[in-house]
Amino acid sequence: MFLKVFKEKSNQKFVDKTLSSRNVIVNRTKVVSVGILLNDSEYFNYEEINTFLDEIGIASTKRKFFTFSKSKETTHNNWDNIFKPTDFGWRGKLKHKDLFYFTETPFDVLICYFLAKDNELKQIAAMSNANFKVGISNEDDRLYDLIIDINTKNFEIFTKELKKYLTILNKI
Repeated sequence: MFLKVFKEKSNQKFVDKTLSSRNVIVNRTKVVSVGILLNDSEYFNYEEINTFLDEIGIASTKRKFFTFSKSKETTHNNWDNIFKPTDFGWRGKLKHKDLFYFTETPFDVLICYFLAKDNELKQIAAMSNANFKVGISNEDDRLYDLIIDINTKNFEIFTKELKKYLTILNKI
C-alpha cells in the first residue's frame, strides 16, 4: 500500500512533466487514423463508436482501441487491447508492449472517452503522440486540445459535437 502511493506520485510527476513539455502543433491534414482510449467501467459500446467512425470516413484498419480495466477478469472480444494498473511501472514506464506502441503511434486524432480520474488513463493520454487530442473530462485541460464536456451516457451528443468541430477545423 505504501509503495503504491509512491508509485502513483512518481507517475503523476511523469505526467506533469510530459504535459508541461508538450508542444501543441495541430496540422491541417484530414483525419485518417484514430486512437480511442476508454474506461470499461464507464463506456463500452464498440459498435456505436465504429458506426460514428464509419460516418466520418475512417477506415477500419486505421482505428485502434485501448480500454482500461481495473477488474482482473475483464476480457472484451470487441476491444483491440485491454490494459490494467499492473501494466504501469515507476516514473511513467509501461510494461505492456502494445500500450507503448499505442502511445508512440502518431494518430491524427486521439479520442479519450472517459471521465475517470485514474492516473493510468491520464498517463496514456499525456504520453500519446496523437496530433489532436479530444476528451470529455475537463479535470485537467492540459491533456486535450478539444474538450466536449458531457457525460459518458451522451455519446450521440459527443459525436454530433465532435463532427461539428472537426468540420470547422477542416479535418473531415
